[in-house]
Amino acid sequence: MSKLVIATRESRLALWQAEHVKTLLEQRGHEVALLGMTTRGDQILDRSLSKVGGKGLFVKELEVALEQGQADLAVHSLKDVPMDLPDGFALGCVMEREDPRDAFVSSRFTAFTDLPQGAVVGTSSLRRVVLLRAMRPDLKIEPLRGNLDTRLRKLDEGQYDGIVLAAAGLKRLGLASRIRHVFEPEQMLPSAGQGALGIEVRADRADLLELLAPLSHQATWLAVAAERAVSRAMGGSCSMPLAAFATFSGEYLQLRAAWGEPEGATDLVRAQSAAAAADLAQAAELGAGVAERLRAGGAH
Repeated sequence: MSKLVIATRESRLALWQAEHVKTLLEQRGHEVALLGMTTRGDQILDRSLSKVGGKGLFVKELEVALEQGQADLAVHSLKDVPMDLPDGFALGCVMEREDPRDAFVSSRFTAFTDLPQGAVVGTSSLRRVVLLRAMRPDLKIEPLRGNLDTRLRKLDEGQYDGIVLAAAGLKRLGLASRIRHVFEPEQMLPSAGQGALGIEVRADRADLLELLAPLSHQATWLAVAAERAVSRAMGGSCSMPLAAFATFSGEYLQLRAAWGEPEGATDLVRAQSAAAAADLAQAAELGAGVAERLRAGGAH
């Protein structure tokens, strides 16, 4: 095959992810180059994602590059990928998951429990807002946009007492020492797809689907398929106050989800279920069932 081109955002984390895939493909004898791009999601930093179009703003330009033949692959953090891809595109691969948990980072406090009443905590995620409010309704939750380095800089400048970030990104960039506390899923349920990398291709590129197969991790793909099915059934937006997380126990996939109101009540609607999941259809069916339980509990 001629040289493969990977489209990627130009943030340090996105470039790490693309370089990671590039290295794995080169180890299999392929010649690979990167095509760095700036997306609308990277440009709009003064408003929350939920108000400007959701996390799909991080992938649109990369999809245009695929469509026009400028690139063969696009590497994404799967939690940033819309639940339904546009016609003509497909997930060609889901790679083994890194740490899916959320991390508390602070320059002033050694633990999340040390935060005083009224402390300012930054996050860009409606999911984290509702989960943090359920744990600590006394905190002041403020918006936090920008790439990972920008968020850490704003913290270090004193704009926040603490911030919440994905543990996977910090670990991938060698910043695990910044983590003060990792929230277990029982405390803060992760986002659908958090910690997993997905590789998007044009749906008609059967050659790439075959080429990417060795990079795929089936257990991760089934788990995130169930998680993403919850989100799809609840409306499909990446900017919903929704958490969904699945893990295997033997042959059974155990899926938990939580939904909260962005404003007002701090109580969460929770639902869970488990089922055998040998293929993506069964995983998606599990996710749809958990979404139905959330709606029965009052989520909307």
